Amino acid sequence: MHYNFTNRAEKAIRIANEIASQMGHCYIGTEHLLYGLAKEKDGVASKVLELQEVTPEKIIEEIEELIGIPEIDENEEINTSGFTPRTKRVIENAFREAKKIDSEYIGTEQLLVGIMQEADSIAVRI
Repeated sequence: MHYNFTNRAEKAIRIANEIASQMGHCYIGTEHLLYGLAKEKDGVASKVLELQEVTPEKIIEEIEELIGIPEIDENEEINTSGFTPRTKRVIENAFREAKKIDSEYIGTEQLLVGIMQEADSIAVRI
């Protein structure tokens, strides 16, 4: 299924992909998406996370503690294989939230709500 994202949500997803790759993870998990939402800085989700004192730096620390960082050759380029099944559910949850308000676009706020609905996710643990 194809989803329409706001520019800020697209930026958060792009940041999530970048951090997953930088950390040597070959997937985009909910934890990476949470980082993207916090790092994006202009969206509603970023503001909510900031008010809760959830910073990109704290998220990185928690990812390192909970998942770890694989040892990789510094010259090796890591390409992510895409979203995990749970991250796909987060996006589907976000899509349903957007539809509730008759929006054709998924924003950062819907992505954050989608994350919160996945209670067993790494992002919620963070």
